[in-house]
Amino acid sequence: MMIHPTLETLQRLRLTGMYEALQEQLQIPASGSLSFEERLGLLRDREVSTRATRRLRARLKQATLRASAAIEDLDYRPQRGLDKALMIRLAGSQWLGEHLNVLITGPTGVGKTWIACALANKACRDGFSARYLRLPRLLHDLGVARADGRYPKVLAELAKTDLLVLDDWDLAPTTDEQRRDLLEILDDRCNTRSTLVTSQLPVSHWHDALGDPTLADAILDRLVHRAYKLELRGESLRKPPVELTAESLPV
Repeated sequence: MMIHPTLETLQRLRLTGMYEALQEQLQIPASGSLSFEERLGLLRDREVSTRATRRLRARLKQATLRASAAIEDLDYRPQRGLDKALMIRLAGSQWLGEHLNVLITGPTGVGKTWIACALANKACRDGFSARYLRLPRLLHDLGVARADGRYPKVLAELAKTDLLVLDDWDLAPTTDEQRRDLLEILDDRCNTRSTLVTSQLPVSHWHDALGDPTLADAILDRLVHRAYKLELRGESLRKPPVELTAESLPV
């Protein structure tokens, strides 16, 4: 049997997994002892695995996560105040299917962004789409999008993302236009998608920080009531383990 036309056809059809698996079978003499059904099953399984890996890479690329983080590497030291049972529940990604939100608060440097990216990474591995964005930059970019006509398209892209991570919530004062943009984003996602927010401010301070009581009511109503809350504590994880001196600094 001429095998080269078969290999060329698999390549042309972009059946990369089957192509690679068939080449491997041809190089392993023991493969000849397998039945046709067994060899075909191995080719099928490789194609399924290859496509799943390709889709995962695409989801992770689209997510633009700020940190390379995995939930399996989470540090549960007591001083961080992490609820291990809650983290295990969130790692299961069921909350994404239920369109619930997650709010992570705590002082600077305690790992809010890392945990957010770890949960987004797990979401991607579980088949959900995710997107990481710093809220101040997003609000600025929406203003630019409104000016050049891309505003509806940007909102539509955000609305269809399964998990939207908004980092640095209320890091800077917002304008009335930006508050309305935020309301548009959350209104599109309410009860249909999940949103994860990180902030240095406690949730109880968000209403005052938003500035406009009416818009703050509308924004928080769509975000807070159906949300898991993680309140981190402790010292910054970015602090060096020892105090740096002039003598210890590299030349």
